[in-house]
Amino acid sequence: MDLKTRMQNVAVVGAAGKMGSGIALLLALDMAYRALEEPSATFVLNLIDMNDSGLQGLVRYIRDQAQKDGERQMNRLRHLYRDQPRLVENADMVQAFVAEVQLHLRTGKTLALAKDAQLVFEAAFEKEEIKFQIYDELALLCPPETFFLTNTSSIPLHVIADHCGIRGRLIGFHFYNPPAVQKLLEVIPPEGCDPELLDVAAQLAANLRKKTVPSRDIAGFIGNGHFMRDGLHCIRELERLAPEHGFTRALYLVEKVSRDYLLRPMGMFQLIDYVGIDVFQLILRVMDKYLQAGLHSGLVDRILEQGVKGGQTSSGGQKDGFLKYEKGKPVAIYDPATQAYVPMAAFQAEADALLGEHPDPALTWKALSRDPDKETKLRAYFSALKRLASLGATLARDHAASSRDVALGLVQQGVAARPEDVNEVLTLGFFHLYGPVNDFLD
Repeated sequence: MDLKTRMQNVAVVGAAGKMGSGIALLLALDMAYRALEEPSATFVLNLIDMNDSGLQGLVRYIRDQAQKDGERQMNRLRHLYRDQPRLVENADMVQAFVAEVQLHLRTGKTLALAKDAQLVFEAAFEKEEIKFQIYDELALLCPPETFFLTNTSSIPLHVIADHCGIRGRLIGFHFYNPPAVQKLLEVIPPEGCDPELLDVAAQLAANLRKKTVPSRDIAGFIGNGHFMRDGLHCIRELERLAPEHGFTRALYLVEKVSRDYLLRPMGMFQLIDYVGIDVFQLILRVMDKYLQAGLHSGLVDRILEQGVKGGQTSSGGQKDGFLKYEKGKPVAIYDPATQAYVPMAAFQAEADALLGEHPDPALTWKALSRDPDKETKLRAYFSALKRLASLGATLARDHAASSRDVALGLVQQGVAARPEDVNEVLTLGFFHLYGPVNDFLD
C-alpha cells in the first residue's frame, strides 16, 4: 500500500499536546492539499486526546495556522482553485482552504477513532507504561497492515514493538519542537522494520519538507543522547563550582558560559527548563535503564522534590525552573537551600567579573545566526577563545571538549553513523551555530 492510499485515513494519538498539535497541523495541511488535488478521494485525520478543552484548542490552532499557510501559499491556491469561478479574491481562496482543512478533521477521546487508520502517529507522554497501554490497544483495534510512527525521544523502539506485538510495523519519527517549524526529523528504524514502512516514512518526510537524520534504535537516540550528557556536564560543573562561589553564582557562571561563550541560543539550564526538569529526569531514567551508564543527577531529583519543574504553559509561556522568568527572560536563580529565587541583579556584576575576559562580547548567537560569513567569524572567535586564560574561556573550552567527546561517543556506540549526523541534529534540532565535532579549538 503506497503513501497516497495510507494518507486517506490517518490518526494522531496525543494530538492536543505540545508535539502532537504540531504533527497534527502538518498532516492536516498535507491532507487538505492532497484532497484539492484529488477531489474524488476521501481523506480523514483522526485527532485523539483525553483532554476535551485541548482538542477544542487544537482545532482552533489548526484553523488559525491553516489561514496563515493559505496566505503564504497563494500561488498554489490559485492553481488549485483555477476551475472555481466563485473564488476570485485571495481572501475567498484562503477561507475556502481553511474550510477544506477543517473538513477532514475528526476529534475524539477514544483510541477506537483510529480503528480504520492506515497510519497512526503517536505523541503521548514519554513513559513506557503509557506507550505500552496505547499500543496494546491499537494492536487490537487497527488493521494488521497499519503502520505506527512514534515521536518517542528516548524509549527504544524494539521494546515497544516486541511488548505490544507490532514488530516490523513501528518506526521512530521524532519531530523537534515545534514540529511545524523545525526542519529536523530523526528517523529511527528498529531491527526488523518493514521495508515498506521505511519507504513510506521517507516519502512522508519529503512531503513535509523535513531533513531526516537516521539514528540507531538505542535509548535516547542522537538528540537526547547528546542533550542529556551535555546537561549532566553542566550540572557537574555547577556542583564543582558551588562550594567556592555559592550555588546561585555557580549556576549563573555555567549558564552564561554555555550560552554566551559557546554562542548558543540558550544556556543549558534555560534549555532544561524549556524541556521541563521533570521530562529531563524522566529521559535520564529511561536511558539509564537500558544503557546502565550512570545517567543520573541528584540535584535534579532534589529540585523536583521541592516542586520546581519548569516546562511550558498551555499558551507556550515559560514556567519557572532553575531560572525564574519575566516576559520570557531569566531574572533570578533558584536556590534549593533556601527554596527561593535569588535575583541575578544582586550578583551579576560580580559573577561577570569572575568569568573575566570574553573573546568578543558583541558577537552573539543572534548576530551570527544569519551571517553569511558565519564560518569565518566562528573560526576567528574560537581562535581568540583558545588564547584566553579567563575562567569563562576555560569553562567554555572544557564544555566544548566534553560536547565533542559525547558526540564522538555516540558514533563509537553506533547510535549515529557519522559525526556529521550528530552535527546536523545539534544544528537543525537545537539551533546551534556549529556542530560539536569540529576543529575550532584544535
